[in-house]
Amino acid sequence: MSSDHTTSNRALLENVLLPVANEDDAATTALALEPYDPEQVTTLHVVEKGEGVPDKKPVEQSREIAEQSFAAVRQTFPDADDTTAYARDIVGAIFEVADEVDASAIAYRTRGGNRLMQFLSGDLTLKLVTNADRPVIALPEPTSDE
Repeated sequence: MSSDHTTSNRALLENVLLPVANEDDAATTALALEPYDPEQVTTLHVVEKGEGVPDKKPVEQSREIAEQSFAAVRQTFPDADDTTAYARDIVGAIFEVADEVDASAIAYRTRGGNRLMQFLSGDLTLKLVTNADRPVIALPEPTSDE
């Protein structure tokens, strides 16, 4: 991973990478980011690929989910860029795309779950926050009146 962005004085919200899982997550995450008024948003959908095992979802279904996710973000950020990554290591893919788009920060919204679910998923949030080479912004959960 590159470290050029960590030594500069660029604005935190200059170019935010926004990883999303599906259409509902994308819409909710975009709304959580909106009050912070980022200059540029790049939406990322990571399709989890198996190595030597069948993929969790057919490729066409994964592409459809990605397109729906991108459209949901564009409801809030009409000029958002988008990209899809195919990887087994979701967090690694997020970091790679962050480098590729020269993201100033990665913004995400936790997907919840109990400790068992976090353990089974490898606690992606913990990996994202502790291994990043750029700022990671944990967006608040929407309030009930949103």
